[in-house]
Amino acid sequence: MARTSGDIVIDAPADRVMAAIADFEAYPRWATGMRTVEVRSVGANGLAETVYFELDASPIRDHYTLAYTWNGDRSVSWQIAEPGEMLTSMDGAYTLEPVGGGGTKVTYQLRVEVSIPLLGMLKRKAEKVVVDAALKGLKRHVEAAGD
Repeated sequence: MARTSGDIVIDAPADRVMAAIADFEAYPRWATGMRTVEVRSVGANGLAETVYFELDASPIRDHYTLAYTWNGDRSVSWQIAEPGEMLTSMDGAYTLEPVGGGGTKVTYQLRVEVSIPLLGMLKRKAEKVVVDAALKGLKRHVEAAGD
């Protein structure tokens, strides 16, 4: 199955963008619909391996745990470790690429499966809304922290 993707340029270096992505405790302040985010386990690199989420983004209200794989300041990917009641599968990735002037192009890919039947077109539209909101929220969060 294809992933939904989007990208945005953030006026900050990749290490600062990746630090914001790895700061899960801050997600409820900038990630739409995130009510609770708790790191459940940390790897030898000091980064989260599994993270528990409580999501309240109408019409989806659920809780689930994701497992993360980190690749320096270049990318992070995840997949569902413990599905929720509605979210049965989720995988995605952030890929960071330096651009001129000290900025970073961030590409977000996401694929979600839910327990309720949705037409493919509606599911992709919902994924696109999530991707766009996450990228815009990340941009605002990172750029505000740099001011």
